[in-house]
Amino acid sequence: MLCLFGTTLSAPPAVAEDNVTLDALVTETLRSNPELKFYQAEIAAAKGERITAGAFKNPEAGFEIGRKRAEERGGGLIGEGTAWTVSVSQSFDFPGRMSLRKAIANDQIKLSELGLEHFKASLAARVRILGYTLYVAQEKARAAKEVSDRGSELIKVLVQRDPAGVAPMLETRIIEGNVITLNRRSTEALSEAQKTLFELNQLRGKPVSDKLEIASLNLKFSVTPSEDELVKKAIENNFELRMRHVEITQQGFRVDLSRNERYPALTVSPYYSEETAGDTERTVGLGVTVPLPLWDQNTGAIEVSAARKDQAQTALRLAQRQVEREVREQALSYRLRLSEMARWQPNAVAQLREAAELGDRHYRLGSLPVSTYVELQAQYLEALEAILSTQVETLASLSQLELLTGTSLYGRSGAAIKTQGDEVNEETNEKTN
Repeated sequence: MLCLFGTTLSAPPAVAEDNVTLDALVTETLRSNPELKFYQAEIAAAKGERITAGAFKNPEAGFEIGRKRAEERGGGLIGEGTAWTVSVSQSFDFPGRMSLRKAIANDQIKLSELGLEHFKASLAARVRILGYTLYVAQEKARAAKEVSDRGSELIKVLVQRDPAGVAPMLETRIIEGNVITLNRRSTEALSEAQKTLFELNQLRGKPVSDKLEIASLNLKFSVTPSEDELVKKAIENNFELRMRHVEITQQGFRVDLSRNERYPALTVSPYYSEETAGDTERTVGLGVTVPLPLWDQNTGAIEVSAARKDQAQTALRLAQRQVEREVREQALSYRLRLSEMARWQPNAVAQLREAAELGDRHYRLGSLPVSTYVELQAQYLEALEAILSTQVETLASLSQLELLTGTSLYGRSGAAIKTQGDEVNEETNEKTN
């Protein structure tokens, strides 16, 4: 028994080597997806910026050399020689400036890590949906081929009979037309499966042409908390909102940094000089350089930072409203589909499959009209497609809810639905209502 974000997956005891479960598919993709390296590199770059933000500026060394000529007032030469000076300058930021830069860089690391976390969650949800979509397409193609083969075998039997009148001939044409339609449905399902497989292989970092078959599984959809509780969870845990909060904090540090930068940095320059024109003169001293903030008070940068902070706060409020709307939409969609599945009769598709097989046998015996035979085959396929498609949509809604709320919804009792679409557990009616 495998548990998957509010979905219970049951694999058969023996699984072919080319069959994989959704859990294994997600794990493999999260390990080998090529795009993960982009987000990991983004984190590494942010950590590099943190190192830069906490480093002092390199000192600057200066060296001057020249010739000095000393003369008396009357013009007589006193001496001539070399004059040289060597100095080292080190700049020191105003107190608190480096701490603010470190805080901004730390928040950038948080944003990068949240970006990676969000990507992984989105990737896992996408792979689950694609994996189940692939399974559904394979099941649709299998069922269509089953009914098509049954019709083809029936046509072979009918053409061997001696037709008595136009009715048998017309019935044969009806069945031939039905087989053509079924073959098209099978082809469309296979095409859908192949397109889904191409995307899955791309996400897995595998060659696009690699083959993959999803193992047989059961889905158990959870009854989610109330919409208000889901909205509360989303406000607290939604990845986008968490990133918006970090951006506001970061922008607040930028405002403080802009204000701090109104005050000048201090440059200290110890130096040593020597002159040998006549007598030897040596000088050791300490120079201090401080810019005078007369014309530039950094007012423009302060206003820009404050405006960016206001923008970030507005973006957060808008994002909260957007997330709330999406949570309520997905919760409504999920609840409606659970209610729809609760109205299904237990073993509905299995019974229709049996009826289709029974209709085939009785039509061969001549005890069933062709219209009933064709309707039984069509209803079996349409019911199977309806159940599988509804489950895909339910899984998509649940995945979006988990992504929006940033939490796992697994662990609550709910409606258990057979993946193959051949039965609905009786607890659906009890626990969903």
